[in-house]
Amino acid sequence: MYFLKRRAKCNRPLSKSASGWSHLPMLLQWRTETVATTILISPAVMNEEEKVELCGLNFPDLDVHDSSLSMRESRIKAKRHVSLKKKYAFAKKAAFAIFVKATEMSAVASSSRKALWECCSQPFHNLTSIHKHVAAQHQEEVLCHTDAILQQLTGSQLAATHSLFDPLSLGEGIVGTDETCDGFKASDCLRDTNHVKEENMTSGPGEVLLYYCYCVVENPRQICAWQRALCERLHLTGKVRIATEGINGTIGGSKIATTLYIEAVLSHPLFKSNLCREDFKTSEGGAHCFPDLRIGVFQEIVPMGINSDHISYKETGIHLSPEEFHKEVEKYLSMTDQLKSDTILLDCRNFYESKIGKFQNCLAPDIRKFSYFPVYVDQNLELFRDKRVLMYCTGGIRCERGSAYLRSKAVCKEVYQLKGGIHKYLEQFPHGFYRGKLFVFDDRYALSSNTEVISECKYCGVAWDQYKLCSTQHCCQLVLTCSMCQGRGLTACCSVCQKKDQKLALSPSTQTFKEQCECTDKRQRAPVEPI
Repeated sequence: MYFLKRRAKCNRPLSKSASGWSHLPMLLQWRTETVATTILISPAVMNEEEKVELCGLNFPDLDVHDSSLSMRESRIKAKRHVSLKKKYAFAKKAAFAIFVKATEMSAVASSSRKALWECCSQPFHNLTSIHKHVAAQHQEEVLCHTDAILQQLTGSQLAATHSLFDPLSLGEGIVGTDETCDGFKASDCLRDTNHVKEENMTSGPGEVLLYYCYCVVENPRQICAWQRALCERLHLTGKVRIATEGINGTIGGSKIATTLYIEAVLSHPLFKSNLCREDFKTSEGGAHCFPDLRIGVFQEIVPMGINSDHISYKETGIHLSPEEFHKEVEKYLSMTDQLKSDTILLDCRNFYESKIGKFQNCLAPDIRKFSYFPVYVDQNLELFRDKRVLMYCTGGIRCERGSAYLRSKAVCKEVYQLKGGIHKYLEQFPHGFYRGKLFVFDDRYALSSNTEVISECKYCGVAWDQYKLCSTQHCCQLVLTCSMCQGRGLTACCSVCQKKDQKLALSPSTQTFKEQCECTDKRQRAPVEPI
């Protein structure tokens, strides 16, 4: 059994409502330092219909204080052995979280009242307010249910198993255990590396792999454990996202290690019929391209912010090979008046990506993250009406969801997407219709297939396409500043950050806080394009 070892984050409850407070059957979940664990408590007095599913709950670290209740609380604790103190703390947090969950409003009610929780006929708009209310007004009920949960924890034989989701903080490396599911162990598809010298695994020519696979993953935690064990054995770094809808990875290491990694993935029972060698995009690099290894379970393998049950990857646009896409773009560019064309060449990446490289005469939305793409589409439906849309992105994964979302609006003649993305296109057409660099999400920032520079230095306007992180503490914006301007100390993304840098230079000990800088504060979430 695992117990709570650190302060739990207070996250917004899931949308499924909880009802039936008389008996408290529940599915409770918490995280330890290394393991996300689920405990199933099913009192014998309950039937199947009355069970309350509270999957993915994170318990707020709030205590219940009331002098009038202290005697009762002491009596409850006195009945338990000293070894049960952790169980008691867990039970109290669980009771509090379940009470908050039960106050959650339905989607319809929430939309009409513009609130997420309702208790004592009062609406609450954020977790802090509902937590304060429950702590102040419902301590007696919470304490009562604490005792009920504790009785079940101490009186039942608990079934501990890894949970499916820990919804909001799952990207920072979780579950490195050898989990078993349906007779398959995470170690079953690890490669035998005994024939490879250890120094060859970490030295020599290196590369970065980029791949994704949409498929049904019934046990993401198992895949997560396997991926972590595999990458650690091969000394790989990078990022891998896993969800019930598939896997999305970009990892770096020696060519020997990445070759073994591909073989392992292709031999896995889940992926061997859904992936092939050509689905892995490669580029020069290595383990040094990433600061560490991050593998986690998420709700989406690419964060568009829309449930895959609503917009499925199975409803994507028509896939075009690089050759087919090249011909379509050639036909589009050959038109004398492209504004009157029934075709739109759509870049569905972020603005800082298309800023340093894109296809000629494309429509590149000025959006900061892919989760804004649905909003962009909704605000520009007339632009896409009766058009043939040719979509592209870095490796193809964003087009899978993006094209499905655009198709769901039923305004386009047809939606096409570049299979394998710009990455595969440049392998075949390094001097084709794509201009500039290809932005990548690692420490290289960009890949080059030609010498053309389409962007410029923010400060002096000279041709420049080498990104640097803003020099201001806490700012994560990228900035294009040439060598000359860097030498003059112009290394921030905007004037606001530049002033912060100057202030820190004068007073290094001055405490700074993360704020929205000028770059993000003034940027539209999703611009409306002229028709």
